[in-house]
Amino acid sequence: MIDLSIVIPAFNEEKRLPLSLRKILDFFEKRKETTEIIVVDDGSTDSTVEVIQNQFPQVRVLQLEKNYGKGAAIRLGMLSSKGNYILFCDADLSTPIYEIDKLIPKLNDGYDIAIGSRAIDPSLIKLHQPFYREFMGKTFNKIVQLFTISGIKDTQCGFKMFKKAVAYELFSKSKINGFSFDVEILFLARKSNYKIAEVPVEWYNDSKTKVNPIIDSTKMLIEIFQIRKIHK
Repeated sequence: MIDLSIVIPAFNEEKRLPLSLRKILDFFEKRKETTEIIVVDDGSTDSTVEVIQNQFPQVRVLQLEKNYGKGAAIRLGMLSSKGNYILFCDADLSTPIYEIDKLIPKLNDGYDIAIGSRAIDPSLIKLHQPFYREFMGKTFNKIVQLFTISGIKDTQCGFKMFKKAVAYELFSKSKINGFSFDVEILFLARKSNYKIAEVPVEWYNDSKTKVNPIIDSTKMLIEIFQIRKIHK
């Protein structure tokens, strides 16, 4: 039996991901949980897969045949996981892996989902995004609150944990392949009356982010308005 699965989506992460995996492995080395780490390669064109397979044979690597999007990669990883609790996190570990100790107690206390949040305690943002990215993020959240799901202050932090049965149900229903997949999952969770805990976590901006502030933001807005139509 596996206690915890960690799912990491990856697209051209041959440089950043090895350092993150080493941090995760070192963190869990002396802990009691049985864990599995799953990297889902989202059609990388670099040597991400080869680097991970060569340096980290204990890590499961799943591959999508082309670049479908972060939502598609995480869906595959979540539905392939075997842990009782399943966390997905970003390849750059913008939220440090030790913050998992803030989420696990919430699931132990009866919540179905525990999500990291940058909005509850802004003092925990140790390295900020450029002003325009923070502004766009806050604007996006206001649109989410208005049109899709209210009451969650930060839907986009890439650090979310689910009980296994909950993850299987929600991700098997999800359709969004892009960056708005988080909103879709939380929307579905609310529809199913799952208990969601929003937890303040540390966060460090990585200047090497692959999110294009114009192109990807536009796609995300389109996806937001698709969610209610898809899940009537």
